[in-house]
Amino acid sequence: MGTVCVPGDKSVSHRAVMLGAIAEGETVVENFLTGEDCLATMKCFMEMGVEFRGPDRGRLVISGRGLRGLREPRRVLDAQNSGTTIRLMAGILAGQDFFSVITGDDSLRSRPMGRVVDPLTRMGALILGRRNNTLAPLAVKGGNLKAIDYSSPVASAQVKSAVLLAGLFAGGWTFVTEPCKSRDHTERMLRHLGAEVEVRGNRVGVSGSSVLRGSRIAVPGDISSAAFLLVAAAVTPDSDLTIRRVGTNPTRDGIIEALLRMGADIRVFNTREAGGEPVSDIRVRSSELRGTVIMGDLIPRLIDEIPVLAVAASMAAGETVVREASELKVKESDRIASVVGCLRKFGVDIRELEDGFLVRPGNRLRGTEVDPGGDHRIAMAMAVAGLVSEGKTVIRGAECADVSFPGFFDVLKSIEKE
Repeated sequence: MGTVCVPGDKSVSHRAVMLGAIAEGETVVENFLTGEDCLATMKCFMEMGVEFRGPDRGRLVISGRGLRGLREPRRVLDAQNSGTTIRLMAGILAGQDFFSVITGDDSLRSRPMGRVVDPLTRMGALILGRRNNTLAPLAVKGGNLKAIDYSSPVASAQVKSAVLLAGLFAGGWTFVTEPCKSRDHTERMLRHLGAEVEVRGNRVGVSGSSVLRGSRIAVPGDISSAAFLLVAAAVTPDSDLTIRRVGTNPTRDGIIEALLRMGADIRVFNTREAGGEPVSDIRVRSSELRGTVIMGDLIPRLIDEIPVLAVAASMAAGETVVREASELKVKESDRIASVVGCLRKFGVDIRELEDGFLVRPGNRLRGTEVDPGGDHRIAMAMAVAGLVSEGKTVIRGAECADVSFPGFFDVLKSIEKE
């Protein structure tokens, strides 16, 4: 029986930096994820005068400058490959009475930004970008925002968060209503730092009269990172693995529900709260999986885990169908096409659908060489596939896993030896 921990949650780490930077006083973050995306967020705020100590062994101290204390950046802000950074930062920049430009790498500059530009423009910000203001770089002239009641056409935590963060700088209450509830880390952390937040089902609001106060934030282990280990243990014979201190936020625990539907032997226990987030230990043992259908409200709760869920499906008895997951096409890569292309190389009978994929069982996985195209989640999913394949598997550019799970391959090897 093995026991491991996973790195701090990427989504929570991003938000800890952002909200700590615009809070009054000092914020101490424990178990901060030192992946490339979160460090990009830190560097953006350093350009606007925020001081940090660390991260040192996961401990990061942020000297907050308050809502109005950021300074105009002298250089273009670089979100690198992080969609969370650029979209949430757009909300904060929209509230600043200065000019800024934010961009990213080639991949990020091809990802849709209109979904945040539209509501922020309605609030009064001036935002210009490529292709009719829908692509980065984004030039932002903020300030003088007004509160809005926004109905988002998509269930997206990034869209919701951008609007709520901008709402901190607007008079009155700003509301966002989604077609179904997306991950709620932003509203939880806003409340933890003292903001006035109202939540009613899929409708969330924040008061523009809120003041954020520095606090201690304990970042839970990332369930998106844990997902790769959960699937690895579930499909590897004679496995028995416990993952400690994993964030089990109900807007993020869809991978557990999906694997339970497939017959996985999973137990969630020792649940407690840390920094406004539920945290649990999870034990998983090897089991015979069966196919299932994944769609509807479950999709936003496991959107980042679908690549490794496809690996679980390839080892299941019976057909697995994933639908209504077209959001995967505009992630770090087109993850539907990437998953299908890579798993076919392993010999998996998988077919791409317009908004997902279909996996049929029966073929034994064989080792191969795959290129995840620099997408960290595809790389780790294919490593799990390689773990249960016959023969050698080579993953080109596997170091991209460090974006969200530094040391992933060492952890995977340690599990394999258990």
